[in-house]
Amino acid sequence: MFSHFISPLLPTEVMPPRRNEKYKLPVPLPEGKVLDDTEGKQWVLGKKIGSGGFGLVYLAFPANQPDRDARHVIKVEYQENGPLFSELKFYQRAAKKDCIKKWIERKHLDYLGIPLFYGSGLTEFNGRSYRFMVIERLGMDLQKFSDQNGTFKKSTVLQLGIRMLDVLEYIHENEYVHGDIKAANLLMGYKNPHWVYLADYGLSYRYCPNGNHKQYQENPRKGHNGTIEFTSLDAHKGVALSRRSDVEILGYCMLRWLCGKLPWEQNLKDPVAVQTAKTNLLDELPDSVLRWAPSGSSCREIAQFLVCVHSLAYNEKPDYQMLKKTLNPGGIPLGLLEFPSVDRSVCAPAPKEQKQVSSQRTATKQVNQVAARLVEKKVHSERSVESRTTSGQVQREKAVVSVDNETAQEGTRKRQKYYKSQELLHEVNNVPQKSGCLQFPNPFYETHEECTGPGKFSKSGSASWDTYPSTSGMGVSDVDSSTGVWSMLSQLTLSDEGKAEVYYYGFIIILLLVLVCLALYFL
Repeated sequence: MFSHFISPLLPTEVMPPRRNEKYKLPVPLPEGKVLDDTEGKQWVLGKKIGSGGFGLVYLAFPANQPDRDARHVIKVEYQENGPLFSELKFYQRAAKKDCIKKWIERKHLDYLGIPLFYGSGLTEFNGRSYRFMVIERLGMDLQKFSDQNGTFKKSTVLQLGIRMLDVLEYIHENEYVHGDIKAANLLMGYKNPHWVYLADYGLSYRYCPNGNHKQYQENPRKGHNGTIEFTSLDAHKGVALSRRSDVEILGYCMLRWLCGKLPWEQNLKDPVAVQTAKTNLLDELPDSVLRWAPSGSSCREIAQFLVCVHSLAYNEKPDYQMLKKTLNPGGIPLGLLEFPSVDRSVCAPAPKEQKQVSSQRTATKQVNQVAARLVEKKVHSERSVESRTTSGQVQREKAVVSVDNETAQEGTRKRQKYYKSQELLHEVNNVPQKSGCLQFPNPFYETHEECTGPGKFSKSGSASWDTYPSTSGMGVSDVDSSTGVWSMLSQLTLSDEGKAEVYYYGFIIILLLVLVCLALYFL
């Protein structure tokens, strides 16, 4: 968790520490030492609870409160090291307690998963100067939980995605990107273990200082930064991080949490191979993700999420509400986060090949529908941008919408791809699709059942969270087994030729039954 810090300019410092020198793990500070922060508050150092490559973490107590149940932690390092510098800068500029509180009220959230910041400062010990930062105490990180319990339930994965989108929207609106989303940086709350927080802003990057978005520029010397397993394609190319980097990383994380592995995990020592594998995954969406789903499960929502992400331009703002709706299409209120044992029960058996084909066709259709809407939205957006630019917009807006030739070519390529998706959509519409549905009971976080047949509902009796509508003329509505064959046949929508065949074979069957009855009677 503490592998990347680079921290903010304190009032007593003229310039940030050098970043080229090799960082050293500091000599531990003694328990009970009192630290004075820049606001004059005093903090009593508790026991050491963790350490990273060059920083230590302690429990902490306000000096004026006798309560020994620590609700705070202090991160410390040598002042000349400097890895806490960018993290402190992020908290001081973008994550003040009052700002977070107003955002929660404005967005009608129950909480926002950003640890609260309480102060920072410098202290001396054995002739060495230390920098420290006081933040909210959190619980266990999800990587430890994943190591102990395997993959997460699908409903848990999707809710984690929604919670992280809330965090990303806030920090993006405050000109920062996180850049290192992963299970090791997601921590459960200390007071409320059902809440999850995105921590460690050591790689946070100010992508839009003073409203001026960074320009797209590849730099191979800076390539493959971040956690290689999850980092974005832009980071692989040495491009400065942007909002689309964060949501792309989140997509890879959700795929990993649900499936237990990623297609490039065997090549993590070869960054170029990882970059190629990620490029192939995104270029072959949604099938590349749907095929990766483990037996008895579905990655439809994650495939759809990545389709939306892959359509973003470098400096484009993600539609956070649409992304959250993609992960929770039923709009079910979020419940408590739970991490039970993996339970993927199949409620209706089906041949493996047939089941995968059916679910992939259904998912492909719904993902392509989103792609079609994205094309429409992007065309409208580009026309608006053209109009504003020709009318002489202010310099800030010009900087945000300006895209170099390479980025424009990338956008053109993506639009062509999604126009092709529309053609595929018409082909998929002619295939009956009623199987492979995922059933999520209410509440959101309870164990779900995955169904492969029509007319399946959750144990709670309520309608399923993900219900695939019938898109073919041959669609059959849900029928109770007691209704009978003729009642079910009466709901079929057939062509005239099909009806003639039904009547013909029906007449033959009835005639044969009559002949059999007569034969039995005379015998």
